[in-house]
Amino acid sequence: MADPPPQRDADVAPAKSGGGRRIVFLIAALSLAPIVAAYVVYYHFPRQPAANYGTLLQTAPAPPISGARADGSPFRLDELRGRWVLLWGEQAGCGPACDKAAYATRQARTMQGKDQDRIARALLLVGDAPPPAAFVAQHPDLIIVRVAGDALDSLPGGRGTIHVIDPLGNLVLRYPNDPDIRGIANDLARLLKASRIG
Repeated sequence: MADPPPQRDADVAPAKSGGGRRIVFLIAALSLAPIVAAYVVYYHFPRQPAANYGTLLQTAPAPPISGARADGSPFRLDELRGRWVLLWGEQAGCGPACDKAAYATRQARTMQGKDQDRIARALLLVGDAPPPAAFVAQHPDLIIVRVAGDALDSLPGGRGTIHVIDPLGNLVLRYPNDPDIRGIANDLARLLKASRIG
C-alpha cells in the first residue's frame, strides 16, 4: 500500500486577518483628516479681523451745514439724506489738495459700479473765488456749495478731511487729506453691502 503524499506547509498556513483592519483604519483617518486640519487652522491660525481704512467716528448727527450752490440756489446738508455722502471742505479756488480729494472720491464712487448712484459727493468751499472751470468740468456729479468759514470747524478733522455720512445723516468715517482710493472704495463697498437703506 502506497504512503499518502506529504502535506505542504503552504497549504495549511492560516490567512492573515490584520489587513482588513488596516484598510478600515486608513479610510477613517482619511475621512477625519480635513476636520482635524480645519480645527487646527481655525484655533491656532486665526485670521485678522477686517479693518476699515478710514477712522471710525463716534456715531453722531452731521452738523446742520447750509450754504449756496454754484447757481445761487440754497443748499442744506440734510437734503442729501437717504444717500451715502462723501463730504469735504476746502478754501475757495480749490488747490492741489482739493484736486486729490475730488479725484479720490470720484474714483472710489465709480468703483462701486451699479451702486454708485447710492453715493453723493459734496464739496464745501469757503471764500469768494470760484473753483476753476476745468475742475467743475471734470466732476459733473460733484455738488459744490459755498459756506461760511465756521461751517468747516463743525466737522471732525476740519478742512481737507473727507467724511462719510450715512443715509440717516450720521457721521461714520473720516479720511486723511491724501487718501488711498482703494481704501475708500473698499470701505464704501462694505457699507453699501451691509446697508439696507440709502
